[in-house]
Order: sequence, then C-alpha cells, then structure tokens
Amino acid sequence: MKDLKNRHIVVAGGARSGVAAALLLKRQGADVFLSDAGVIAEPMAERLRAEEIPFEQDGHTSRAEEGEFLIISPGIPTTAPIAQSYLNAGKKIYSEVELASWFNNGRTVAVTGSNGKTTVVNWLSHIWKTAGKPHYTAGNIGTAYSEVSGEPNPVKDTLLEISSFQLDHIESFRPNISMILNITPDHLDRYHNNFDLYAQSKFRITENQTADDWFIYDADDPVLAKFSHQLSQKETAPRMLAFSVEREVEQGIYLDGGQLILTFNQKKETFMDMNNVGLPGKHNLKNGMAAALAARACEIKNNLIRESIRSFEGVEHRLEPVRELDGVRYINDSKATNVNAVWYALDSYDMPVVLILGGRDKGNNYRELESQLREKVHTVIAMGEAREAIQSQLSSLVPNLVEANSMKEAVKLASKSAKRGEVVLLSPACSSFDMFENYEDRGRIFKQAVLDL
Repeated sequence: MKDLKNRHIVVAGGARSGVAAALLLKRQGADVFLSDAGVIAEPMAERLRAEEIPFEQDGHTSRAEEGEFLIISPGIPTTAPIAQSYLNAGKKIYSEVELASWFNNGRTVAVTGSNGKTTVVNWLSHIWKTAGKPHYTAGNIGTAYSEVSGEPNPVKDTLLEISSFQLDHIESFRPNISMILNITPDHLDRYHNNFDLYAQSKFRITENQTADDWFIYDADDPVLAKFSHQLSQKETAPRMLAFSVEREVEQGIYLDGGQLILTFNQKKETFMDMNNVGLPGKHNLKNGMAAALAARACEIKNNLIRESIRSFEGVEHRLEPVRELDGVRYINDSKATNVNAVWYALDSYDMPVVLILGGRDKGNNYRELESQLREKVHTVIAMGEAREAIQSQLSSLVPNLVEANSMKEAVKLASKSAKRGEVVLLSPACSSFDMFENYEDRGRIFKQAVLDL
C-alpha cells in the first residue's frame, strides 16, 4: 500500500473509472484534481462535488499538468496531449487498475482476452455465489476496481475484467490468478494497427506474477501457446493451467470424446460431460473450462464448480435471446465488438442467419468471416460508419447486402428477410460509439426495436 497523503495527483477522464479513482485518492488523503477534455456527465460531476474534489471539463488547462503523476482513464490513448505532457516531463502515468491494486488486500482473479471476458467474469461470480464465497466483480464490467479497492474486508476475492487499455499503464499490478482467454486482432486503432503491440499489452497481465500465482490460458491459441512457453522459462514464472478442445494438456482441462478431463496437482479425473455446459457454442465451452480452472485454483470444490458450469445462464448482450416471432429467433449479441466474436456467434447456430453488422470500424477484416457467411448467412444488414467497408468486403460473399440508417430500420429489414426457422442476429463486429452511448445502449435499442415489431 502506498502512502499518498497530501500528494498532488491528477486524474484524466471524468467517466466511471476516472471518478472512482479520484474518490479512492481522496479517501487515501491525496490532493486530487480531475480533468476531462469533454463534458462530464452530471451524475459523475455531482459525485465529485459531494466529495469536494475540484475538476475541470471541456479541455485540459495547465492545472491538469501539475500532478506528481497522472492516473489515466482507459478511454484516453497515450497519444493524447495530456498523456504526452506527463511523459515529456518525465512523470509517470498509471492506469486506474494499477492505482486500485495498491489498496487491495484480498485475492484477485484477473481475466483478459479479446473475447469472452465479461462472460467468464460473470461465470466466475456465479461459481463464487454457488460456493458461498464473498466477492466483488469489477474492472471493465460496470464497477470500477477503485470502487471496491481499499474496502475494510480483505477476505473478499475480487474478480476483475481487464482490458488491454487498463494493462497499458501498470507497474506493480499482480493478480493471484491471471487469465488470457484468447488473442485476436482488436482495438488495433489504439496500437498503430500492430497486432504484436496489442498482444504484448495483453501479456502484461502476468508481468509481476511469481511462482505463488497461477496463469490460465488457451493452449489452442498459437499466440498464447508460444507466450506460455516463453513465460514458463522465467525463474519466477507462475504455475500454468491450460484449457484445450484439441489436445491433452499436462495440467488443466481438456476435451476427450465429449468429456472434460481435469488434470490438477498430478491427479487426472473425468470432470463433466461437455453437453452439460450451460451455454451453447465451442467458445462458451472454452469459457466454462477457463472459469472452472480459476475456481479450482481457488480451492473451490469440484461438485460446486460442476453445478455452476451447468446452471449458468449467460449475460445480457452476449448471444442473448430476445424473442421468437413467427418462427424467427432474435438474438442480441451487441457485445461482439470484433470480427472474431462474430465468427464464434455464427458458429453457435446451425440454421440460416440474417446478420446485422456495423458501427465504428476498428480496422476490421470482415473477410475473416467468409466460411461462416457462405455457409449460414443469406442477408447482411450493414449500419453505422463501417457500412462502406462492409459493403466493399462482403458484397461478393452473401446473396443480399443492404444498408440501414438506424437500428429500428435494421430490425425491420431483418424481419422482412428472415423466414420461419431462421435467426436474426445482431453481432456488430464494431464498437458502438458512432450511433450509441455504448454496446449496452445499442443492445437495449435493438431489443426494444424487436419487441416493437
């Protein structure tokens, strides 16, 4: 725990994580100032006023450059002027996750990856609840880490969803259990369109781990398989747990003849039938395997893990059934903000699909969906800023490709195209900020449009 009493610290960004960081700093006795280049939402501004934390909005003044160091919100890139000001002055930048970790006394399980993070953290929470274990869920999942860090009850575990942006500015953050679910191209606009830089950011989750800790990874992912081998050569490497649907693993969980086989502490046992996993699709099979390993590393009993893997019902905006109308199923997968997530979504269905794609493009290669599109999708409805890119890349791959100017129009077009026994799937492959507040807002508007049919 660091002593921040009377130290002058600036927080950049006035959304949830920035305000949570400012409040944590205030609780630790720091002299805090918060600065936002845009407009701070009134509920957030009110929280700052209530705690008498000075702040500015609509731009950074020289006062924002006076901190001993900068706590930066995940939405602000390192190229932003406020960040460059600190770097050029030789001063440090920390993420909100790094700050919160200084004051957390309990055990932490940190989950990152390009896809599946929210599902796995919620699945972990379901396991912890089933086992009667007190815990927090935080990070990139609705509650900032700083909101639960520094609480007086250290017996609680903290289950964290961590993005690459939150890992970019860590220094001592050390989860007891770290997990990388997968690494596929995403957010490359923040990493100079360089996949290696993005992957290196994800790898940082293990940076400060020791032989007392655990690292869980997908052994079928070639990038992660290579990284885990390199990591294992370190003298202070964490203990490794792998999951795989393709091969046997030395320690972890793997698929063999429809059965999940658990190998842990030199003991091998049949864990459960793959058909008893609560969520559909190969990607969710892997998500469940990863969650089971984290629970096992935390000494939760196998029977409680099995029951939780079986009974978990999923999360909002991730392959969420909305309704069935005239024999057509409507599915909200608004959280699919990259191409790989859409591939797995399509892989979950064996019937024809009308696919709603689009939003703010992140340098996507939509042609990576070719095999799934040719096999399952007869109509793509493109919307948002990515419409032209989708049109140019996919027009030759699907029978019908039309554009929509709003979610309501997209849903109406989809309902006219879909026939009984088919699926209308919102799985955008893009971020939502061109037309919506966030992916949750996009998902809610989709659901309302479906209910209005």
